[in-house]
Order: sequence, then C-alpha cells, then structure tokens
Amino acid sequence: MDSFPTLRLLVCDDHPVVRAGIAALLDTADGFEVVGQAASGEQILRLVQDVPADLVLMDLQLGNSPETLQGAEATARIRSQPGAPHVLVLTNYDTDADILAAIEAGASGYLLKDSSPDDLLMAIRKAAAGESALAPTVTSRLMERVRMPVTKLSPRELDVLHQVAMGHSNAAIARELFLSETTVKSHLVHVFDKLDVRSRTEAVARALEIGIIR
Repeated sequence: MDSFPTLRLLVCDDHPVVRAGIAALLDTADGFEVVGQAASGEQILRLVQDVPADLVLMDLQLGNSPETLQGAEATARIRSQPGAPHVLVLTNYDTDADILAAIEAGASGYLLKDSSPDDLLMAIRKAAAGESALAPTVTSRLMERVRMPVTKLSPRELDVLHQVAMGHSNAAIARELFLSETTVKSHLVHVFDKLDVRSRTEAVARALEIGIIR
C-alpha cells in the first residue's frame, strides 16, 4: 500500500459545527493533521502567517457583513504570498460567479460540501500537490462557461441589473444610484445587448442562469 506524507491543514469556515466536523474527519484520517482553524477571512490570513501548512480548506461565504473578508479575496491574498499554501475551496455554493472567482483567486480546487469523505481526502491530496481538484459538477459548469461567449458587465451595469432584479422602475433606479433616467436606460441597452436579451425579465433570468447575479 502506498504511504503518503502527513499533510498539515488549516480549516476556514464561519460555522463552528461545520468547522469542527471537518477537522474531526481530517484528524481521524491517516496522513492528515489539522494545525489550525479560523472562523473568518481575517483569522485565516493571520494563521497562514503564523502556522506552516500545506493547504487551506476555505469556505467561500464567511459572514454577511459588507466589510467581511470573503473566501475568494482571502484566497487571493494567501496565494499572493511567497511560499503560500495551496487552497481548496469547500463550499455549498456552485454558481458560475463563485466558481470563477475562486479559480481566478488562485484556488487549486473547488469541492462542494455534499461530497463524500473519500472525495474530499482525494481532493486535498491533489490540491496540496498543486494539481487541479474540481468536483465533477464544477468541471461541467466550467466547460459550459468556456463554450458560451464571455459576458462582461461593467460595475455600474451590474448595479442597474441588481436593481432591475428587485423589481425597481427606471425612475426608482435613477434615485437609488444617483443617475438620470436617461443614463439608466443607456445602461439597460448595454445590458440587453451583452446578455443577448430583449426585456428586463429576460435580462434577469439570463443573469441568474450564468451566475452573474444571485
């Protein structure tokens, strides 16, 4: 039987019970040692500085406050450091936007929390070696994304689209975003063109489908 070197792991998840369960699973598996746990993006950044590790298991959503450092940004900051550990995202979220944000931030893998323990351990091994470790559903989503044209909305176009998704009129959007109604209409024309749709309803449905809004 092949033997593997023990991997030193950090676990970042804002739910204490989930975090404890993941740590317990890893600590009882042969060849894995959890050397630190964090409940926030800020905590995991400090841990990475203080505790040598081979890999960080990173949740994506780490609280609801606008000021909260979320998993993708924490991943990018970790991976920007010299000699940084690899990062494997372990999350409940599988929209295109979440997946792309994590991969672009430098995550070696992306796994969903409903994965089996065996799949998790295998993914950790691969990600810690710098190999790609993607859940099958994530791989298929990425392939679909590659096959479709890239849709790039500007930040202001996204703001307008989010307002449309909430059912707001052009006048209400103009007041909320401190724009003129003419500017709102101009942004919507660009949104419709980029999403290849003809109505507000189609625009929202398309944006939800490809994961640029939730």
